[in-house]
Amino acid sequence: MPSRTIGRSRGAIISKYYNHTVRLRRRHSGSRPILGPVVCSARPSLRLYDLELDPADLEEEEKWSLLVKELQGLPVAQRDHMLRGMPLSLQEKRVLREKSRTPRGKQRGRQGHGGVFCCSQLRYTCVLALHSLGLVLLTCLHALRPWRYALKQIGGQFGSSVLSYFLFLKTLLAFNMLLLLPLVAFLVAVQAAFTPEAHPAPTCTGLELLTGGGCFTHTVMYYGYYSNTTLNTPCGPLQCGPRAGSLPYSMPLAYLFTVGAAFFITCITLVYSMSHSFGESYRVGSTKGIHAITVFCSWDYKVTQNWASRLQRDNICTQLKELLAEWRLCKGSQSTCGRLRRAAVLALVWLLSLAAVLGCAVAVLTFSELRIQSPVVADQEAGLLVLPLVICLLNLGAPYLFRGLATLERHDSPVLEVYVAIGRNLVLKTAILGVLCYHWLGRRVATLQGRCWEDFVGQELYRFMVMDFIFALLDSLFGELVWRLISERRLRGKPEFDIARNVLDLIYGQTLTWLGVLFSPLLPAVQILRLLILFQVKKASLMANCQAPRRPWLASHMSTVFLTLLCFPSFLGAAVFLCYAVWQVKPSDTCGPFRSLDTMYEAGTVWVRHLEQVGPGGSWLSWLHRYLVENTFFLFLASALLLAVIYLNIQVVKGQRKVICLLKEQIRNEGEDKIFLINRLHSVYERKERRSLQWVRYSCPAASVPSQQSPAASSWPCLSAFMAPSLPEVKAGGRRQLNSVRGLA
Repeated sequence: MPSRTIGRSRGAIISKYYNHTVRLRRRHSGSRPILGPVVCSARPSLRLYDLELDPADLEEEEKWSLLVKELQGLPVAQRDHMLRGMPLSLQEKRVLREKSRTPRGKQRGRQGHGGVFCCSQLRYTCVLALHSLGLVLLTCLHALRPWRYALKQIGGQFGSSVLSYFLFLKTLLAFNMLLLLPLVAFLVAVQAAFTPEAHPAPTCTGLELLTGGGCFTHTVMYYGYYSNTTLNTPCGPLQCGPRAGSLPYSMPLAYLFTVGAAFFITCITLVYSMSHSFGESYRVGSTKGIHAITVFCSWDYKVTQNWASRLQRDNICTQLKELLAEWRLCKGSQSTCGRLRRAAVLALVWLLSLAAVLGCAVAVLTFSELRIQSPVVADQEAGLLVLPLVICLLNLGAPYLFRGLATLERHDSPVLEVYVAIGRNLVLKTAILGVLCYHWLGRRVATLQGRCWEDFVGQELYRFMVMDFIFALLDSLFGELVWRLISERRLRGKPEFDIARNVLDLIYGQTLTWLGVLFSPLLPAVQILRLLILFQVKKASLMANCQAPRRPWLASHMSTVFLTLLCFPSFLGAAVFLCYAVWQVKPSDTCGPFRSLDTMYEAGTVWVRHLEQVGPGGSWLSWLHRYLVENTFFLFLASALLLAVIYLNIQVVKGQRKVICLLKEQIRNEGEDKIFLINRLHSVYERKERRSLQWVRYSCPAASVPSQQSPAASSWPCLSAFMAPSLPEVKAGGRRQLNSVRGLA
């Protein structure tokens, strides 16, 4: 780049890279090459004629020859890398490359005299081969991702609003993979290696894929399969006490701490993702001045294929539509009567929506009580699907009711319409999940005394996830198809993609996964498979049954809103549910790693007591458990630190936004200063023009002033006033500069 060569001569550049190549040669061969004949050969032939030459040119030519000699001793890959980094022109680089090429005869002679060059060439060849292999593997992994081309296609055809749903699905997939890794490594794999006492496995009928019971019950899928002792030798259920075994790997302790560590890692990752998304969307999400950037700087000139260029063209057009729609929306205004009328309609629609949510919650509570009073017989496992079926029907029908009520509101902003729909669906999902949590931990634990209620809760959550997935597939394959046919006949167009309902369905499924991790450690694997299939099905349904939003809008903050909803109502509610199950609810006495204990949390206390009895070597672990785990002060301190970090991050983002606003204001002031200076120049030129005209009027009579075409024009001193730029020319030039400054400001 030119900035790298400012203030530096060509000889200094050559000298610098000559010294660098000498160091590389010493590192490569261990000794400096013999440069005796170089000095003589580098002398120019003009010296034979006793001509006086510039010493600087001679020194530069000598350095050039030395640099060529040093480059010849480097490997080809390293030589090309150094030539690319030199701040020289392309012509000079070509000359250096041509001169530094080693002839084949010398290369063979060098290979014959010693094996150093051959070994180094072989080493660099192996390194390049491994590098190329790594690039090929990365390309293959990139091609295996299901969203490699789909996200660009969706963003180009449907805009950033629909694209935000698929990006959120991709984020959930990453969260579940992060949650599954420690569970498989420290729980599932270890328990699979040390198989407990075998139970008589029932025959598989295929219904287990829906109910989660049957032959899936006594597997690593559920809580009841895991043992309650250290994993050394198998023992019977009556011989395994909480202090049995001698190996340090205690399954109760591993189960408790692995689930806790997985939740803690998820919490940290989620908070970081939310804060990062908040900073990106609210700091860089401003659309002021972005129209020109989108028009002039969005095209990627490396695109050569026709389909890629069409996709990029559609993407840029969609971005421009969204930016113009948001700018037009900011310019709109509404009267006071219109605002009052809209507030009344909003209040009425919200009352109807809350009444519908309350009715759904009461229906779920009533039906769950009926299922408790009439338990399902062991031979009729299909009856276990009735409660998930009813709840999935409510989750499917209520959003369509909310969509019908939203047509009465007629929001001017599509962003506000989506946010209102998300709020109503969120209230519905929260109410249903709250009733279900009370049903599982408040009612089922009391009615399933003497049985493994943890396995029942895990199977119930598995059934809810499977039924929700089936209804999502049916709604995508048939519901949206029927809705498209109705819309094409009545409204003369395809329907739009319902972002609010689909996003809340994803959050609902992820909440079920977090609720069931304690009772079914492999539930995140089911969620990963569900998300992968759902991505492809939703993409196909979107392309076939939906159209782009009729009113384009820019979804600059949607990802932040989605992550916030995932963090606070969803993850926080699941964490409270699991903490209550660990600290307050008594585990089953017949299954699981916490049998014969009053609470799951007591496993840590038993382990600490065992360490104290073994010897003084584990006293520091018992101290850590007593003052960091059992003491509530540390929990409050950690929570306060987490909240402080979130608060500081928010304040930093606000400060950055304020600094950016100040910088934009400073740029605007600079433009106004330039406009002021140009106006002052206009006034100066006008005064100068008036003075010139007055001087001409008093100094040169009108009759004595010859024409400019006359040959004697140079003899008249007053003609210099006519040779100066006229006032209209000055004004025209000043006007052009003024317009350019205003455009920059």
